[in-house]
Amino acid sequence: MEKDGRYALLVEGRPYLVLGGQIHNSSAWPTELQQVWASMAALHANTVEAPVYWEQFESQPGKFDFSNVDAIVEGARANNLHVIILWFGTWKNGNMHYVPTWVKADTTRFPRIIRPDGEPIDVLSPLSRNTLDADKAAFVALMRHLNQVDGEQHTVLMIQVENESGNIGSVRDFSAEANHEFAGQVPADLLSAAGKQPGTWAQVFGGEADEIFQAYHQAKYINEIAAAGKREFDIPYYINAWIDYPAGQLAQRQIDQPGIGYPSGGAVQKLVGLWRKLAPSIDMIGPDLYADDSRFYLETIGAYHRADNPLWIPETGRSDSFAKFFFYALGGDAIGFSPFGVDRTGWNILGDDPWNAHSRNFALVGSMDREIAQAEFDGKLKTAVEEPGKATQELDFGGWQATVAFGFPQQDGRRAPGTKDAHGAALVAQLGPDEFLVTGEDASVVFHLPGKQPWMRSQILSAEQGTYENDVWKPVRLWNGDETDRGLCFDGKPIAVRVKMQRF
Repeated sequence: MEKDGRYALLVEGRPYLVLGGQIHNSSAWPTELQQVWASMAALHANTVEAPVYWEQFESQPGKFDFSNVDAIVEGARANNLHVIILWFGTWKNGNMHYVPTWVKADTTRFPRIIRPDGEPIDVLSPLSRNTLDADKAAFVALMRHLNQVDGEQHTVLMIQVENESGNIGSVRDFSAEANHEFAGQVPADLLSAAGKQPGTWAQVFGGEADEIFQAYHQAKYINEIAAAGKREFDIPYYINAWIDYPAGQLAQRQIDQPGIGYPSGGAVQKLVGLWRKLAPSIDMIGPDLYADDSRFYLETIGAYHRADNPLWIPETGRSDSFAKFFFYALGGDAIGFSPFGVDRTGWNILGDDPWNAHSRNFALVGSMDREIAQAEFDGKLKTAVEEPGKATQELDFGGWQATVAFGFPQQDGRRAPGTKDAHGAALVAQLGPDEFLVTGEDASVVFHLPGKQPWMRSQILSAEQGTYENDVWKPVRLWNGDETDRGLCFDGKPIAVRVKMQRF
């Protein structure tokens, strides 16, 4: 749902904040699910992201095995979780590794991408009608089944169509069919979407022609699959994007080129707008973010937080260095945030980093996630995130301002010390003209009138520590004296305070 350029994921008619955990690629098997549920509880997640593998789902043509997906949905219900289903079909991380054996083996019926030197690679061509029809038939069967088992219970919230689509190994398909089309005129719908005049691909798009050729065919391919699925199970559908990192930003991808540094044709930062126009059956595009540089992370959030695209972080790093970006995402009206690999398989391509800080964050906001989602949708939520050398920040709510200071102890008359690793954060939701919901980590929050000190012309009427139970605020004690005179102070404990202010 959209309002004034802000978006909300509605569940039971109300905004919902996804506190997600994406499990490992090979954890969506019944034998692994017990540790998955235990991991989601430890993460304080409310939603699990779990894949369905085309190779398992349709190991023989036209014969569908629903056992894995049923185990995921039923297990999630038993553990009070919602589910986001990830379809690992034609593409997974710029390759074809999750397609059935009968697709892999028949290279005539299901052609591969051809490199410029004529060599095939392990990526299926989006120009193939046979491949599209096969993927679509399996996806439609899955969506029909999900509608049958979950159409009324709404355990499944969203569907991810494919995974990080595109080519790793070639900028585009250089097959004879593709080359013939590439030498011809750019299709009218792409010209309209890109605001270009007619011509050949090279004439219209110059040096980016190969990548845009691939993106066009992928977007049309995925849009057709999504549209067919929605006719069976009409819930939000999205794609995730392996983004374009600056050269050297990630150790495993040193070259910033399509087909090498990232899957060519995917919805990277510069192509988000084009994808949104070419794939209208996709409700949003989410970036997968694995670089913990604050400037780059925020630039990427800005590229995907658009008037035509809700902000959603479907994958991010699980180590503690990524936890602060949860608050940046909330400050950008994100509908959700999900670290990857947060289960206990003992194996992780990104290393074996713990995810303690993500768990603390989710515990911090978990009891009030619906209230936070509503405040985001209403444009009434702001966050402050510590960065090195920036130990204080101001949040402006119009009639009130909040000074956020990071680090402890914060002694009278001295500047805020900040934290050693710049991990402090605060979240403030405005509940009414003079009322706020506040929480944070290693931060203090002081409310004051614009241009005045906190003790001038304003005072705290009440500061209640409490929690939400079934959407009802339950106070447990009042804060006063040392708990309020130097600001509302929060450490790592999951504490929330409702504050009522007064002018005098």
